Amino acid sequence: MKHRDEDYIAALEAMVGVLREWAREGRTDSYKALSEAVAPEHRVHYHGRMMSLLLADVCRQDSTGSEPLLSALVVNGASQKPSDQFFELAVTEFQRRDPDWTWERERDAVFARYRAS
Repeated sequence: MKHRDEDYIAALEAMVGVLREWAREGRTDSYKALSEAVAPEHRVHYHGRMMSLLLADVCRQDSTGSEPLLSALVVNGASQKPSDQFFELAVTEFQRRDPDWTWERERDAVFARYRAS
C-alpha cells in the first residue's frame, strides 16, 4: 500500500467506518485494535507510518471545519491517550489552540456527534 493509492483509499474508508461505529458505541480503543479491525483486507500496522497517515486523512475527510476529530477515539494501549501525532495534528491543522481544549472533550464531542446521527 502506498499513500493515496487505491488500496490506501480502501483502507481509509474501512477505518472511517470502524471509527464511526466506535463513536456510536461510545468506545475508545487502541491503535492495535483499529489495525486488527481493518485486517485482513487492509494491512495497516498499528506502529507504522501508514497508521499515522491514515488517521490524519480520517480527520481531513470526516472533521472538516469545527467537527470533532474522529481519531480522538484511538488511544495507546498503555497510556490510554492518543499519540503525539494526534495532538500535533489537532493544533497545527485543526486549530485546537484553546487553552481549555483537551482530547477528552474532543472524544466526548465525537461521541455526541455520532450518537445523534
